[in-house]
Amino acid sequence: MLNPVTRKFQAKATIAGVEKDTRSMRTAETMTSPKHQEPHSKVGDFMRDAILGFADGLTVPFALTAGLSAVGSIRIVIVGGLAELFAGAISMGLGAWLAVDSDRKAYYVEEAREKLEVRNCPEKEEEEIYEIFEQYHISRESSKGVVDGLKVNPDVWVQFMMDFELKLERPNSHKAWISALVISVAYFLGGLLPMIPYFIYKNILHALYTSIGVSVVVLVLFGYGKAIVIGQKKRHAVYSAIQMLAIGTLAAGASYGIVAGVNASKIGRGSS
Repeated sequence: MLNPVTRKFQAKATIAGVEKDTRSMRTAETMTSPKHQEPHSKVGDFMRDAILGFADGLTVPFALTAGLSAVGSIRIVIVGGLAELFAGAISMGLGAWLAVDSDRKAYYVEEAREKLEVRNCPEKEEEEIYEIFEQYHISRESSKGVVDGLKVNPDVWVQFMMDFELKLERPNSHKAWISALVISVAYFLGGLLPMIPYFIYKNILHALYTSIGVSVVVLVLFGYGKAIVIGQKKRHAVYSAIQMLAIGTLAAGASYGIVAGVNASKIGRGSS
C-alpha cells in the first residue's frame, strides 16, 4: 500500500496532466479533503503588513514626541512629530514596495532558470524530485508514480520544483503596491495616536502625560490583540502585551533622556 503522503502527491500529479494552470502541489490535501478543516492561523500577508506598520508607528513617533517634549515646546513636538510621521510612513511604504517587487523579480528569474533545467536536463531534475521525496522518508518505488505524473506536464513540473525545491511562492502582481499602502497607512495611524494630546492641550506636560497614558493602553491592547489574531493562546498574548509595552517604554524613555541631555548641554548653541 502506498504511503498516505504519496497518494496525495500522486492524485495531484494525475490532475496536473489535465489542469495546466494548477498552482501548487501544496493544495493537494485541501483538494482531496474539502471538508477537513485545521485550526491554522488565517493571518495573511497584508495582515502581517498592517501589524508591522502599526507596531512601528506606535513605537517610533511616540518615542520621538516624548523626546521632543523635553524641549518644552508643543509646536516643536507637533512639527517634529508630523515630519517624522509622514517621512516614516512614506519610507516604510517604499521599503515594503521594494522588498516585494524584488521578491517578485527574483521569483521569475528562478522560474525561467528552472524551465531551462527541466527542458535541457530532465534526468537531473527527475533525480531532484526523488531527493525531495526522500526528505519525507518516501521511497523511490512509492514516489515513482508521482514523478511520472509530473513529467507529463512540464509546467506543473516546474511549479513543483519552485514550491518544494526552491520553496518560493508565486507572487501576486498587485501585492507590492497593496503591501506598501497597508504598511504606510498602518504606520501613520499608529503614530498619530500618541500625538493627539499635543493637538488638544496647551500645557506640554499635560500633553506628554496624556500621550503616555494613551500609548500605554494602545501598546498593551495592540500587543495582546496581535497575538490573538495570529492564533496564540491567551498566556502568550499577555506576554506579547508586556513585551510591546516594554519596547515602547524603553524607546520613549531613551529618546526623552537623550533629548533632555542634549537640550541641557551647550550643543548647538554656538559659542558664548
